[in-house]
Amino acid sequence: MQADAQRESFALVFGGSRGIGRAAAERLSVSGLTAVITYRSDATAAQDVVMTIRNNGGRAHALQVDVRDESAVRTVFRSVAVMDGVLQTVVYSAGITSDGLLATMSADSWASVLDTNLTGAFYVARQSVKAMRKTGGSIVLVSSTSGISGQPGQGNYSASKGGINALTQSLAKEVAGLGIRVNAVAPGFTDTDMLRRMDAKARAEYAAHIPLGRMGEPQEIAHAIAFLAGPQSSYITGQVLAVDGGITA
Repeated sequence: MQADAQRESFALVFGGSRGIGRAAAERLSVSGLTAVITYRSDATAAQDVVMTIRNNGGRAHALQVDVRDESAVRTVFRSVAVMDGVLQTVVYSAGITSDGLLATMSADSWASVLDTNLTGAFYVARQSVKAMRKTGGSIVLVSSTSGISGQPGQGNYSASKGGINALTQSLAKEVAGLGIRVNAVAPGFTDTDMLRRMDAKARAEYAAHIPLGRMGEPQEIAHAIAFLAGPQSSYITGQVLAVDGGITA
């Protein structure tokens, strides 16, 4: 897909106010794309991302959305459409955890994770296809190694990310003829707020099992996202790229 050189090209990053989403927005802005990040509640963090990108010479905007709300997701895409540019890339990095053993997990814990991580991705992917059907583009969904190999205590999270992987493959086949590529990045243990909430001893034990001997950095995942979003990966679609220090090797 070649965007009109006279029109602005956008990267819409859901969950772009923190962690991997923030790193992806900053990385994509370096490529010349205008980063439109979404956030659920932390407006201060979102504005910090916007100002960081602008201070580095890029262009950025922030929009609030609850990805579990289908109409709110549609509103985000309408907001980007009126900016009068080309939506080149959509990244879905919104996600939550609510860990616990399946036998004692509440229905609310199950539903909240699936609604955010998987149903939200469905809403976003569907609107992305509608927005890109005439121009082509790239959709990158953020999965997890927990979706490749389910982890104990993460039945809801692993199921949601396994669903992301299957959604990636299915949708890629549906929309390839429209010039839309769909891929996923499956990070391993990455130094984000979500991981820092784990017990320090547990984090150290997990890191000891990573072949490269350390956890990943958000920027390393962002580079993979930018690769899958950009022209260097123009013949890649329907793939789940593990970026995990070798833990799934």
